[in-house]
Amino acid sequence: MSLQSEQPAISEFLQPAWLKGIRRRTALARKIMFCSGRDRDNLVSMFRIAGRAITVLALCCAIGLHWIALQSIAWTTMVLDYSKQAPLRQAITQTFDGMHPCSICHLVNKGTNSEKKSDLQPLTPKIDIICTKRAISLLPPFVHFEYLAGDFSVPPPRSLPS
Repeated sequence: MSLQSEQPAISEFLQPAWLKGIRRRTALARKIMFCSGRDRDNLVSMFRIAGRAITVLALCCAIGLHWIALQSIAWTTMVLDYSKQAPLRQAITQTFDGMHPCSICHLVNKGTNSEKKSDLQPLTPKIDIICTKRAISLLPPFVHFEYLAGDFSVPPPRSLPS
């Protein structure tokens, strides 16, 4: 009996990989669902923080902050490299004069230029839709109603004479 319990069932080997993945994920979901209150609160706050971090990272990439970060890293490494060979003042001057770019600077320039070119490419032409008057009118045309000009101070008779 112990030999049989140690070996996995044959049906487990026949299961496709996606089904095993689903079972693992549902087991994780059950653990999350039935965990204690404090553990669940910690897990929820962890997912909330991770979601915010991913959102901030996506927004930073959308506005091009990754190119600014790369350029800052390039400038820092250039100042450090140039300061080993010359005084700090000359190293800073060589870094920012534009005459001595490094490989990261070339990469950043190429990347920002390719983004600008893709932004300037014309979009697909828009189709102008011309609105025409409908031939079928669902509402009748407006007709002015004229009230009778008369004296309505006397009420009408209550019964009709026969």
